[in-house]
Amino acid sequence: MVMSLDNLRGFALATSSSAFIGSSFVIKKIGLKKAGDVGVRAGSGGYSYLYEPLWWIGMVTMILGEVANFAAYAFAPAILVTPLGALSIIFSAVLAHFILNERLHMFGVVGCALCVVGSIDIVLHAPMERKIDSVCEIWQLATEPGFIVYSCLAVALALVLMFWVVHHTEQRKMLAYVAICSLFGSLTVISVKAVAIALKLSFNGVNQFVYIQTWFFISVVIICCLVQLNYLNKALDSFNTAVVAPVYYVMFTTLTILANMIMYKDWDSQNATQIASEVCGFVTIVAGTFLLHKTRDMGNTQPDSDSLRADCELQEHS
Repeated sequence: MVMSLDNLRGFALATSSSAFIGSSFVIKKIGLKKAGDVGVRAGSGGYSYLYEPLWWIGMVTMILGEVANFAAYAFAPAILVTPLGALSIIFSAVLAHFILNERLHMFGVVGCALCVVGSIDIVLHAPMERKIDSVCEIWQLATEPGFIVYSCLAVALALVLMFWVVHHTEQRKMLAYVAICSLFGSLTVISVKAVAIALKLSFNGVNQFVYIQTWFFISVVIICCLVQLNYLNKALDSFNTAVVAPVYYVMFTTLTILANMIMYKDWDSQNATQIASEVCGFVTIVAGTFLLHKTRDMGNTQPDSDSLRADCELQEHS
């Protein structure tokens, strides 16, 4: 199947985005560890990492990746762009192996290979981007009953996790952190795509910033990104990078694809064979990420120091 020029552009931007974002996980982890040695750790509610230069370098790297990802959504459908985030897991896992001594087992290498194969499958069978001539068209899609129900459920569940689950459980705290990031992340992607299309149309001579809907989508992006940043920092500081990255990817991608199916209906123009191929590609990526997750400690001869420190803190609180 031949990819369109816009899909190729989206693919190139999404791949470079994964390289930047995967690297940022490791750089920020180093910064968080250094900040935790001299102040209150992010996982304990501290913000000493704001004074750590390495953390800011990681932030700049992540911003570059997000800018590339942002641009990718202007050219290609989310069903193509979002699953390519799996490549960031490969970058982060390999860098963590060499820099953070979070050893990557042979099965982890197989997991990386599965992520690549699944990504290629999705890229080759991705649908064409839906033609949109105005941000008002996106607003009409966003105010349909199906997407309104999804948005309300996502926000309500995230609030329950933030204000009840996180404070009443320790064993599943990482999943709660990642779920909050993923729920808000799916709404972020919807809004990011709307803003990216608005910019693309504006550069083509049709100004979309005269519409209040464009500014609404920008506000949603800012609010959701701030929430994601806060809880992602908590997850990275308290748990192994090789755990956080794949679990976050699977949850975030699943919810994002679901949100886009409900709102943009990207699969309406595809036949059953193409849809089945995309689903198989995504399942392959999920298998790869969970293989990375399950074998995260098999390459380590000693327990991870962050995990030991987290266990000690849990014992002190109990």
